[in-house]
Amino acid sequence: MTSSASLQTLTEAYLAELAATASPATVTAYRRDLATLLDFIDVHVAPPDTPSGSQTEKTLKDSLDTRLLRRFLAGERARGLSPRSLARRRAAISGFAEHLRAQGLLDHNPAALLRTPKRPDSLPRPVDVDALGQFLDSPHDGSVLAYRDQAILELFYSCGLRLAELSSMELSDVQPQRVRVIGKGNKPRQVPLGSRAHHALEQWLTLRDTLAKEDESALFVSQRGYRLGQRAIQKRMAELARSRGLGEHLHPHRLRHSFASHLLESSQDLRAVQELLGHANLATTQIYTRLDWQQLADTYDATHPRAKRQREDE
Repeated sequence: MTSSASLQTLTEAYLAELAATASPATVTAYRRDLATLLDFIDVHVAPPDTPSGSQTEKTLKDSLDTRLLRRFLAGERARGLSPRSLARRRAAISGFAEHLRAQGLLDHNPAALLRTPKRPDSLPRPVDVDALGQFLDSPHDGSVLAYRDQAILELFYSCGLRLAELSSMELSDVQPQRVRVIGKGNKPRQVPLGSRAHHALEQWLTLRDTLAKEDESALFVSQRGYRLGQRAIQKRMAELARSRGLGEHLHPHRLRHSFASHLLESSQDLRAVQELLGHANLATTQIYTRLDWQQLADTYDATHPRAKRQREDE
């Protein structure tokens, strides 16, 4: 067995283990990242003369050497990979190496010495509340697909869902006042359902069976009657933004961010927003739902007893 074949087998074992705790999207991304790494190793690491024993162990150490991994990430950066993608590449490598270390195939994690590329602050700007309300209230043509799309939009904004969460929803996940969501790491959570979203879902559910195949359990289906995919949802959302005259690019993550920002601005309850978003760490929510600096400054100036400057004539 060649060096690349050995690594491929080990990679598949790692991804199978990862699938038990990570989302399908993460597994797919890591598979792609590690495949790119294996292609690089095929070019830069000579295969072993013999396939077993200490030679295999030596090949692993050569293939996952810190200097070689640093060269790999530098090459990815040189070909234009974004800091976010580079950070994920490093995370995939580190997870794989840690898996091998736990199996006794490596004595340390060589990716631990790699510097994580700085990720830019690229959170989407929330849509203005009034503009978003006008967009959601825009009349549609009354078709089955239009009712489906309206339910999707309302559910995204009402519940702050991730794209993968909405796409994977089942009919059984909808309850009278809430929806059940399977988040990252297959963690379920319950999210309250706003009245507008509840009404839009009711209208869609009365029409869903005219499209859905008999054995299809997905909440949202395509014109062909099968589960509506993530790319189709993204495409429809962008088309609706154009056709309804929003004047801005709209995607699921931006609606999720708008949900969190608008809720935080109104409630100031960071813990509640954390639970609704399904964030494991409060720090993630703090970054995700950051308020505009000028808004914070204005609030400080208006409310802090020692903030206001004394007038010059005093």
